[in-house]
This record gives sequence, structure tokens and C-alpha cells, in this order.
Amino acid sequence: MTTSPYTLTSTSSQCNARCGEVTTLHGTIKTPVFMPVGTQATVKAVTPEDLSQLGAQIILGNTYHLFIRPGHELVRRFGGLHNFMNWQGPILTDSGGFQIFSLQDLAKITEEGAAFRSHLDGKKLFLSPEDAVHVQEALGSDIMMALDTCIPYPAGRDQAAEATALTTRWAKRCKQAQSATGQHLFGIIQGGMYSDMRLEAIEQLVDIGFPGYALGGLSVGEPKELMYEMLSATVSHMPAAHPKYLMGVGTPEDLVEGVFHGIDMFDCVMPTRNARNGMLFTSQGRLVIKNACFRDDQRPLDETCSCYTCRNYSRAYLRHLFQCREILAYQLNSIHNLHYYCSLMATMREAIANDTFMTFRTEFYQQRDVPAPY
Repeated sequence: MTTSPYTLTSTSSQCNARCGEVTTLHGTIKTPVFMPVGTQATVKAVTPEDLSQLGAQIILGNTYHLFIRPGHELVRRFGGLHNFMNWQGPILTDSGGFQIFSLQDLAKITEEGAAFRSHLDGKKLFLSPEDAVHVQEALGSDIMMALDTCIPYPAGRDQAAEATALTTRWAKRCKQAQSATGQHLFGIIQGGMYSDMRLEAIEQLVDIGFPGYALGGLSVGEPKELMYEMLSATVSHMPAAHPKYLMGVGTPEDLVEGVFHGIDMFDCVMPTRNARNGMLFTSQGRLVIKNACFRDDQRPLDETCSCYTCRNYSRAYLRHLFQCREILAYQLNSIHNLHYYCSLMATMREAIANDTFMTFRTEFYQQRDVPAPY
């Protein structure tokens, strides 16, 4: 089996939650971890210094977008993404498979790769599994993702099987194309909403051998209960000695349930996208800052939160900024939401280390006055 960058440090005695460390070229990541999404070499509305202060350990960039603009060769000339965007911590790059999937009208998937048109100017482009690896090597990310074919929901068994088999064949080509750069290349497990198909994909990817494994194709429109069913059926079958990554997920509840099942790594645009739309995450649940009830509210967003926004600004002021569409609203809201996500992960790491994760999980849902999923 391929050498793993993962070291297990503690586990829960009551569920599959676990803590560990992932070693990369730009530092060690303590897991479970949430990765803020910096699709185009920036996490929207915040600086790298902000990210460090709010506890981010690793951020995510996207191959598809950076391949189109500004181009991976330009980034290479700057010494890679770390120098280009002034972030010296670890970076993971998504291969672009999901973005190509989301632009189905502009893309054609074949055995050779993905032919697509730029969403910016319509220019014809092509990305093979080998290209995806070479682009990510030029970007200089610490963790690269194999090119995959994301499966829509709903999808029939034949459609899911065909796409999953293609993802596995592409994964083998990605592995063969990789250079000795020290970057980690993770394989992506597809299979749609068919657990037996996902288990078969795990076996095939493990045979190829990757330093880490990711679950793709979840949170694509399926009911929440079905997503959790897929987690329950698959995560425990992923190699225990390697990092386990759940791609593109999700809500705070999703993170708690993912950790419950043994997931180590998460990413999602939700904290920053919701921040720009005025939805804030708090220990009591979601807060929509534009609501009139906050017009005269002198309290911080969350009285238990220690972020820069909560230490310095009232709900009334944040509502005023948002109603006026001031740029500062997006910055302060994003700082708060990202701090909330990073703090949530830190709290879960501490609970696992103290073997109190199930108590944490119960209190997490009690604070929101909602029942746990199961």
C-alpha cells in the first residue's frame, strides 16, 4: 500500500470519530479539519493574514478555474500558488471534475478526458487526467486530486457504474502521470447513491494506491438522509491508515456527522457564500442579519464567539452594513463564519482527544433545539 502522510493520534471509544495529523510539504495539518475554499487563489473577502488568525490550517484552490485564469504556467513562474497568493500554509487543489460536471452544457466527457468551453469566453479547452496532474504540479499544491467524473442525482445504476468505472481508469492514469514532486495525490471514490458500487470503487483505488482517499459525488441534490446513509456504508471501508476526505460538504451539521463517521477533511463554499448573502452561523443556529429584528440589537452575532467581528461589532451595525451593501459587511461576515467553522473543528478535535465526542454531539444539537439525525 502507498505510504500514507496520516498519523492517528486519538479516537472516540463510542463512534468512529478520530484525530490525526497529515504531513505535507508546507506543514502538518491537525484533523479533523475544515478547508476554506479559495477557488481562484483567494478566499473571498478575507486576507491570508485573516485566515491564519481565525485558525485555518489549509485552504483549497481549484484546477479548472486556475487553468482558465490566470493559467498554471503563470502561477508556476511565481513559484506556485503559495507565493502567488502569499499563503504559506498547505493548499489542496480540486482537479476540476466537479466544475466540469456543473457546466455540463459546455462539456463533453470521453475516455480521453473532458472537452469543454470556458465559461468566460467560450474558448475550447481540454483536460485529460494527465493534464489535471501536470496543472496541479505547476500550481504547487500540497495535495492534488485525481480527475473524476461527478455523478448527478438522481442517476440510474448503469449511468453511475459507467461514470464510476471511468473515474477509476482516470485515477490510474493520474497516478502514472505523477512526478516525484513530494505532492500528495488523492484518489476520489465515486459510485453515486449505490453503496456496493462505492465499496467496489474503494477496493479498486486501494489497488492502484494513493496516499489519501476522498468521497466525491455527495451533496449533489440527494436527501440529507441518503447522504448520511452513504457515509455510514462507506467511510469505515476506506483505508484507516490514510486521510479520509469528504468533498464539498457542508453545513455545520454535516461536519459533525462526517466526523462521527470518521471523516478527517472537509471543504465547502458555504461559510463564505452564506456570509456574502447575510446568513451567519452561530452556536444557536443560523442568523439572517438582514432581518428587521436586528435593527437595534446591540449584541454580537454570537455571545460565545471570540472572532474579530463578534469582539468589535453589534448585530445592528452588521445589519446596517449589509443593508447598504457595504464591502465591509462581506468581510466581517466572512471572518465570523470562517472562524465559526474552524472553531467547530477545533472543538471536535478536543472532544475526541478527551473521549467526550458523543457528549459534544448531543449538546451541539440541543443548543439548536433540533434532534440528532439518528
